[in-house]
Amino acid sequence: MRYAIVSETYPPEINGVALTVQGLEQGLRARGHEVQVVRPRQVADGNGADHEVLVRGAPLPRYPGLRLGLPATSRLQTLWREAPPDAIYVATEGPLGWSALRAARRLGIPAATGFHTRFDEYMRDYGAAFLAQTALRWMRRFHNSAQATLVPTRELADFLQQQRFANVVHLPRAVDTALFDPRHRDDTLRAAWGADEHTFVAIYVGRIAAEKNLDLSVRAFRELQANRPDARFVWVGDGPARAKLQLENPDFVFCGVQRGEALARHFASGDLFVFPSLSETFGNVTLEALASGVPTVAFDYGAAREHLRDGVHGAAIAPGDEAAFIAACARIAGDDLSRTAMRMATRQAVIGLNPEQVSTDFDALLQQLARSRQADGAAMDPSTAEREAS
Repeated sequence: MRYAIVSETYPPEINGVALTVQGLEQGLRARGHEVQVVRPRQVADGNGADHEVLVRGAPLPRYPGLRLGLPATSRLQTLWREAPPDAIYVATEGPLGWSALRAARRLGIPAATGFHTRFDEYMRDYGAAFLAQTALRWMRRFHNSAQATLVPTRELADFLQQQRFANVVHLPRAVDTALFDPRHRDDTLRAAWGADEHTFVAIYVGRIAAEKNLDLSVRAFRELQANRPDARFVWVGDGPARAKLQLENPDFVFCGVQRGEALARHFASGDLFVFPSLSETFGNVTLEALASGVPTVAFDYGAAREHLRDGVHGAAIAPGDEAAFIAACARIAGDDLSRTAMRMATRQAVIGLNPEQVSTDFDALLQQLARSRQADGAAMDPSTAEREAS
């Protein structure tokens, strides 16, 4: 089969969406399919890889280093008319994503979309809560113009169906348990953080930005630090809030963006993963922490709802209960025996999440869309497509 994947973000950009999309692409390739990737041109791209189609982009406001794909309907229509994919997957709701869906409708190519980002929640995080419902309506219109919308949790599937999203399909996430593994715990790395074998290390991995609710993690650490004054807080990642956070907390350790085995060492070398975000669609880092043998405190939704058992793998806190979140961090930090038992249990929570199974399920869905469109006959009339797009 021949597939196309369209995304506004893709490695070398480092974020959950980019890495998830790359994993889906690689999984399809491993199954023997031809996969074309359409994405914005990045600063150091050159001509891109042979299987990539690079389109014009623009900087994304408040997200340094990320680019927004500009409209490209005509180019995609020409490209896919000459060599039509059997199905396309559109991962992001930006101008490029809209262009891809429009071109696919005009050419009669079946499309699936991925729901990766809760933009309605982001409106609240950036002081525009009054736009949350507008953002939800915009996302509903986008995703309902495809034949399927893929979501990573049953919880999110239920929510979107209640919000009148059509054709919602649950596609679970997986984690590379060969990479993220407790055996990567690194005493030399911990020493660089100012920690020996007895020092308690809290760790955060992710984007350092307002939507991640990071003030709560700071307050939680200061509370546990009252009983463990030598504790260290290690931050892995980057983002617009880093400079202010670093200035206000000179004792924190900032490691910047880490990738591959270096990221695995950072995860496994922590003692508690503190993840206060309330704006995740899923939260891949939760699976990576659990696979690395690191007890986790997170709010009970997304990946935590699916895989984190309260009191067994860390703490799953009712969303919004900040006092309980802070108390859980302090409690787990202060109980070395309980935390050791949690370290032994966390990996078992995710050991069965097989990336190959995700690839198989994703492939089966795209093939089903392709067969359904073939059975429907000829491509949609352009005038009908235009009316649906309006």
